[in-house]
Amino acid sequence: MLKPELRHFERAAREIAEHGDNDTLPFDVDIRFCRDEAPALASIAYGFYSELRDSKAEKDNHERIAELHVYNERLLAPSGPTGFRVITKIHLFWNIYLNGLAIAIAEALEPHRSAGAHSYRFLAAGDKDLFDSTRSWRAFKEETVQQASIVPEHSVIVQTDISSFYEHVSHHYIENLINRLGGDASAVSKQVNALLSKLFAGRSFGLPVGGQGARILAELVLNEVDTAMGAKGVWGNRYVDDYVLVAANTAEAYRALGVLAQSLMDYGLTLNKSKTVFLSAKHYRDYVASQLGGDDAEAAKLRKIDLKFDPYSDNPEADYDSLVETVETLEVRQLLNRELEKALPDTFLVTQIGRTIRLHEPAVALEIAATLLKQQNLHAFRSSFSTIMRGIANLRGDGRFAAIHGAVDQLLDQVPIHSAHLLKADTSLLHYLRCLRFQRTPTRASFVSELFDKTQLDAVRRACIDCWRGWNDAVAFNHLRNRWQQLSPECQRLYWLTSFCFGDEGDKARQQAKRAVAQYWELGVELPFDEQRDKAKLAMLPRGAEPRFAAVFTRWAKGAGDAV
Repeated sequence: MLKPELRHFERAAREIAEHGDNDTLPFDVDIRFCRDEAPALASIAYGFYSELRDSKAEKDNHERIAELHVYNERLLAPSGPTGFRVITKIHLFWNIYLNGLAIAIAEALEPHRSAGAHSYRFLAAGDKDLFDSTRSWRAFKEETVQQASIVPEHSVIVQTDISSFYEHVSHHYIENLINRLGGDASAVSKQVNALLSKLFAGRSFGLPVGGQGARILAELVLNEVDTAMGAKGVWGNRYVDDYVLVAANTAEAYRALGVLAQSLMDYGLTLNKSKTVFLSAKHYRDYVASQLGGDDAEAAKLRKIDLKFDPYSDNPEADYDSLVETVETLEVRQLLNRELEKALPDTFLVTQIGRTIRLHEPAVALEIAATLLKQQNLHAFRSSFSTIMRGIANLRGDGRFAAIHGAVDQLLDQVPIHSAHLLKADTSLLHYLRCLRFQRTPTRASFVSELFDKTQLDAVRRACIDCWRGWNDAVAFNHLRNRWQQLSPECQRLYWLTSFCFGDEGDKARQQAKRAVAQYWELGVELPFDEQRDKAKLAMLPRGAEPRFAAVFTRWAKGAGDAV
């Protein structure tokens, strides 16, 4: 039974604080804000949900959200060596809100899911992690190989996926499927529908790529497809929209594929013709073995490294040392050179190299960074650009690598000169800017200033302001101060935090702006009462709650800003 509670919104806030609001984007300062103020943000979200749920007019669940401004931006992200996709950057509060509703949905849905669905299996007893990490894409592939190894050699394996799945998911079907979960489903379904409509400019289809809420809603839809297939005697394995079906022969494989196509058609979805293939059991095993690393022991070992390091384990130092020791035994430079020789480098392998770069000694780390950031190599590895920049940012933020920071900065400053085309993708640009915030150089100061003036995206402007904050750039701060009213609320909040870097000048700037903050940063979910006048209503709020988002942020910013 579906019944959102405060704990669902708290869990949503903690998960965002741990893993970020969107897995394609770098962490920005709002993630730290979410980490420190998770209880208060969750309480505001639950208070708003309770207000809508208890409204006498059921239509308020849709119309109240429909009349609000739900801040979001659509950003361009690379997808493979030649493709692109659109991802959605959502206001922190609304991300918590959507994810909180989705977590309640996942909790109600999980007991009814098919065993063949491997993706995003919900952990009811989890805290920061929503999903079972052992049910990964790799584990899904290994399971299908195991099944292909126990069937006769003449068996046929069908591999296929859904065409543009996230873009074509119907909000109407999502609303209907939520309504089947019982409990408070009617209120939740209308709110989810209204939020999705806001995120897609009134269109009635599409899920916002990159967030956990969308993943749960996707599984809600595909669970219906799984159920429909099972009812017709077709069983298979699925990871999100990737399907692997095992059949006794070609005729049975074709029948199974037809059942899948029909089941998808009932929800407005279609199979991807260019990615649908029939393989013998042996060919499928060989194909997946190649995907997972084949006979290359070095590559296979790197692929299997899991970088989840738990500092609260019984022996965290030994765990970390063991991870470092494993990485140091790999011939990473040889692996990189091998990938450079390929027409299409192995994206996941390059991603793992980027993720593990700070586990090497500084001299080796610098050599790997130099290889990755060379003009021809960066273009060859463009599918892994964001992960490469994450690895470089980790080096720049780690004091153990101080000896190579200057050399890394020189490499970074060359990127806009020789690889400007790669920075045209919004998410790649954001990851690059994240690397610049540690140290000001004349080259990057000019780059950031020009970028701030010409970009139309708040996410990029915020990244520029964060660079100025990291550099304690008084000239840039004064530039922003004189344009306070022209800044968006999202940029105003980062400017406010930046002001704590500038002593008395920052104090005066906040004094000038503070009266407008409550109005500019209002979300429209705030409880309709005067805080000073109505103490009784304030006392009825959940413990730890604040009546207004702006009040939570300004309180947090004082402590966070003082710590800068």
